Amino acid sequence: MDTAIADTTPLEYTEEVAVATAPLYAKVAGVIPSVEWPLHAPYIHAINRLKEQRNAVILAHNYQTPEIFHCVADIRGDSLALARRAVDAEADVIVLAGVHFMAETAKILNPSKTVLIPDAAAGCSLAESITGADVRLLREKYPGVPVVTYVNTSADVKAESDVCCTSGNAEAVIRALGADRVIFLPDEHLGRHVQRQTGVDMIFWKGACEVHERFTAEEVRSYASAYDDIVVLAHPECPLDVLDAADYVGSTAGMIDYVAQRKPARVLMVTECSMSDNVAAEHPDVDFIKPCNLCPHMKRITLPKILRSLQTLEPRVEVDPDTAARARRAVERMLEIG
Repeated sequence: MDTAIADTTPLEYTEEVAVATAPLYAKVAGVIPSVEWPLHAPYIHAINRLKEQRNAVILAHNYQTPEIFHCVADIRGDSLALARRAVDAEADVIVLAGVHFMAETAKILNPSKTVLIPDAAAGCSLAESITGADVRLLREKYPGVPVVTYVNTSADVKAESDVCCTSGNAEAVIRALGADRVIFLPDEHLGRHVQRQTGVDMIFWKGACEVHERFTAEEVRSYASAYDDIVVLAHPECPLDVLDAADYVGSTAGMIDYVAQRKPARVLMVTECSMSDNVAAEHPDVDFIKPCNLCPHMKRITLPKILRSLQTLEPRVEVDPDTAARARRAVERMLEIG
C-alpha cells in the first residue's frame, strides 16, 4: 500500500500553504474561525493541486460545509443544478461532495466517467425509504397513473419512474405531464406542497427528510416573535404547517436567489444548517439566524475523505447498465422540462 495514501497524520500548515490559501480564507472568514483554518488549509491546498493532476471536478451540494463548498468545489448548487452541470463537466473524474443518490445520478448522466463518493455510507433517509420493488407494486395497484419521483432516490427507483423532479422544478414537472392524477414519490411533505400548487390528485408515499421533518411550526413562530424584522425561508420538504408559517417556500437555489435579490436584513433559513453558513459567506451584510439541524449523511463528507478519494480513486460509484439506461430516461425527461 502507498504509505502516502495510508498515512492518517494531519497535514502540516506551512508558510506555502498559508500563502496559497489566503484568498480562499478571505471568502469564508466570516463563517470559519481563524483558529480552525490551519486545520482545513493543508487539505484544501492538497485537494486543489491533486484535482488538476487527476483532471477532476468536485461537485458540492449546498449542504456541504463552507470549507468544502467555497474552497474546493468547482460546481456548487442544489440537486437540480448538480444534475444539469454534471453533464457538461469536462473532466475524467467527478467527485460528488454530497450523498450517494447524487453520485449515482452523476454516474447515470456520465457513464464513461469515473464518479467518486468520498464516503460510500453517505446516504439519505428519503432514498432509503423506498425501493424499485415498491414502485412496481404501486404501478400494479394504480395502472396507467404516471410516476413522478423525487431525485432523492436510488437509481433502482428512478429506473421504475416516468420522470424525476427536484424541489425546484416539481411543480413544473407535474404541470408538464398534464395528468389528472399522479403517483408522487417518496417525499410526502413535498408532494402535498406541490399538490396545493397544482390541484392535481396525488398518491403519496410515507417518506420524509429526517432533517426537514424535525422543524415545527411552533419553532418557526417563536423565531418570528423574537425578531420583528426576520424573513423566514422554508424548504418544501418541511411539513405543511411549517411552510404556512414561512414568508417564502422554495428550493435551496430559490432561497439563495431570494437573499441575493431582496437583501433582507435578517433571515431564518428553515433547512440544513450548513446552507446558512454558505450563503452568509457571500452576504455578510445579512444577519442569519440559524436553527441548526444538521444532515448526518452530508457531514460524512470531509476534506480528508475528499483528498483520500482523489488519491485512491475510490470509492467508485457504479450503476448496472440496464438500470442506468432506464433511470437516465427519467432524469433526462426532467432536464428537458426544466
